[in-house]
Amino acid sequence: MPHWLVIDLEATTDEGGWPVSEMEIIEIGATLVNRQGREQDHFQRFVRPLRRPRLTPFCRELTHITQANIDSAAPLSEVWTLFERWLGQHRPRLEGWASWGDYDRKQLQLEWHNQQLHSLLNEVPHMNLKQRFAKARRLERPLGLNAALQLAGMQFNGQQHRALEDARNTARLLPLILP
Repeated sequence: MPHWLVIDLEATTDEGGWPVSEMEIIEIGATLVNRQGREQDHFQRFVRPLRRPRLTPFCRELTHITQANIDSAAPLSEVWTLFERWLGQHRPRLEGWASWGDYDRKQLQLEWHNQQLHSLLNEVPHMNLKQRFAKARRLERPLGLNAALQLAGMQFNGQQHRALEDARNTARLLPLILP
């Protein structure tokens, strides 16, 4: 049975936002689901940023990620090795990977390039679920995740702006989008 990987990242930021090139991943959440959106496996890790290791008060409040979570985390180069090892066991059944919007894909590609990391995700197609949901629902413009869940008659489960919980909620919309 084919599976989809839904990924969400949390990253360093401040009020008003930063350009992607200034952001660093601080949490990776991924859920591996079947086409019905049922979780088969998951991955979650905090990541220690290298350029700006101190989280801004805005970032801590938004994500509910503490400085202690980040201080005790490994850098992305180590976390990504763990992620790739975890993903490797699922690669034969992986149909594609998805995220809510294009930020996560762009951030990962930037980090892979900057840190010279290899990823199995380069070998499978990416789907922007935010765009696909808007198109499927014939919306004038894409919605945020919470608004999309509400439009689909669902409530957000868990804490928003936490990587695994955002990925799991995004995955709940996948069956409404897949043909």
